[in-house]
Order: sequence, then C-alpha cells, then structure tokens
Amino acid sequence: MRRRAMRSAPDFWRSRSWHAALMLPAATLFCGLAALRRGLYRHGILHREQLPVPVIVVGNIAVGGSGKTPAVLWLIEELRKAGRHPGIVSRGHGGQVSASGTPHLVVAGSDPDFCGDEPVMLARQAGCPVAVGRDRPAAARALLAAHPECDVIVSDDGMQHYRLMRTVEIAVVDESVLGNRWLLPSGPLREPLSRLAGVDLILAHGELSPRLRALAGAVPVASMRLAGERFRSLTNPDEWCGAEAFIGKKVHAIAGIGQPQRFFDQLTSMGLDVIPHPFPDHHRYCAADFDFAPGETKLMTSKDAVKCAAFAPPDAWELPVRAIIDAGAIAPVLEKLNDGRQTA
Repeated sequence: MRRRAMRSAPDFWRSRSWHAALMLPAATLFCGLAALRRGLYRHGILHREQLPVPVIVVGNIAVGGSGKTPAVLWLIEELRKAGRHPGIVSRGHGGQVSASGTPHLVVAGSDPDFCGDEPVMLARQAGCPVAVGRDRPAAARALLAAHPECDVIVSDDGMQHYRLMRTVEIAVVDESVLGNRWLLPSGPLREPLSRLAGVDLILAHGELSPRLRALAGAVPVASMRLAGERFRSLTNPDEWCGAEAFIGKKVHAIAGIGQPQRFFDQLTSMGLDVIPHPFPDHHRYCAADFDFAPGETKLMTSKDAVKCAAFAPPDAWELPVRAIIDAGAIAPVLEKLNDGRQTA
C-alpha cells in the first residue's frame, strides 16, 4: 500500500517535558505577539471589517480536531429553526483556493482538492450557501452578493481572524487535544486558556475539568457529543446499512482528520473489528491509497468520503455523524444576534 508520511502533533505537546520547556521563550514571544495583534484590532489601530449582516465565528483555541465542523452543521440547523437564512464562509484548508486571494463559491459538486474537503462537505450536508477564501471578509461579501437572502454569516474556524468583526463567538473545546496547555510551539494552543472567558458559548466535546470551567467564568457551557449509527455506500449513495452488516469480519477504517483515533474508537464501540489506517489531516487521496486488501470493507468519515467517491472501491462506506448538543444551547447565540452588538 502506498502511504505518505503521517503528520501528527509532536509528542512533546502532550506533557511539559524538557523538550517543550526549551521552546517556552518562543511560546512567550508568540503569546505576546498574539495579544498585541488582538489588542490592535480591539482598539481600532488595525482595521476590522464589518459586514451588513451579523457574523458567528465557530472556532477553537488549539491545533487539532475538536469537532468544529459538526458543530457548524448543528448551528446552521438551529439558525434555520429560528427563521434565519445562514451562509458559511471558510478558508478552505487543504484546498488550492486557500493559497489564493480570490474567493470562490462552493456547491455540493465542487472539487474538494480545489475548495477544501470541509467546505464541500458543508455544502452537501448543510444545504446553504458556502464561500471559501483566504480573505474571509472578501469571501463573505462574495457570498452575500450571490445570495442576498442570507441574513447571518457563520465563519467555520476563524477565532483568530480578527479582521472580520463578529457578533458571536463559539469555542468548541475538546480537552483531550489541549495537551500540556502551553502555547505554540511549546504546546498546541493558538491562544491562552483565558481566551475562553471572552467567548459567548463553549461547546464541550467531552468532559471539561473544574479548572477549565473556572477559567471560562460566566460563559455558558453546553455538552456535545458526536453520534452516527448508519453507513452510506460511496458507490451507491442511496444504499444505507447499520453496523450489524460488518459484524464478524475485519473492516479497514480510513481517517484523514485531526483526531483519527476518535473515529477508530467510535467504530470499535459499535462492535466492529477495526484495522486503522490514519492519514494526515486534509490528505489528498488518490486511487492508489486503496491498493490494499482488495474486496475487504473500507469505512471512512464524511470528510474523507467527499474526496474518495470518484475512485472508491465497491465495498467502501462513510459514517456521517451529527453533533448532539444540550437543548437550549442556542439561546445565548440568538440573544446576542437579536441584541446586535459586535464582540471584541
């Protein structure tokens, strides 16, 4: 089987080892520059762009998968229930467009190699307008020009993209990816933990420690988990089955996501005998990646499936998941939208 080198978080991010400590001067500099940059935007020294509609940013403070994309899908559904007409903007990580300054509208049939895997998945599952681009304000303006019915923009990732003014900030936090709690490059944090006290809602993917809840202060915290029970065929999207179809035989689990072990564990919890095949996050698959175990079942995430459907082998299936979030979690978001104030 052809396999590219697996890119993963450095081992020293998991603990406060001597290796991580050696990088603390660089982490201190990173922290200072990040705080300075945010302060310059907050005080109007660096220009922030305000859109004609409210903006909700869904992001995180750490490198690595936290369940952000399912949270965006949950948010879109809740906004629709409230009578809103949302659109989504994203940088398009993993796609060629992320290196371009030109925004691009994404539809269900867009090329994930160009637009990015997550934006194409969102266009297919959310059923609302999606635009991608390195310049998020420009992407949002392009989306609004093409879809003037949109009355709220959801920014998929972008908590640290301060040039785009936002009305609501939602942080998705999985404490298992926070590692040693140090900032880059000593640890996985993009911003200090204290940043959580400034958001409007925390979606906790898994349990939060008492210390982290205390740091969040008065910010509402809602629990979140991912659920998926049925598999969809990549070669025949109208065909679905349950986990019982794979009981008693080995299945090959393919995951090119931030936390591939989470997917493998989910399949194991469903009673499946899993052979894991982790790939780098946003991996660009090709047919040669499936040149192993011919005729044997291969299971993957929806994020991987959007890139593999064109050349997937016959017995390949995706497991769509949805975010299960506490009832009432949307309330502070809608309250802030109705209030209309921008957040720093």
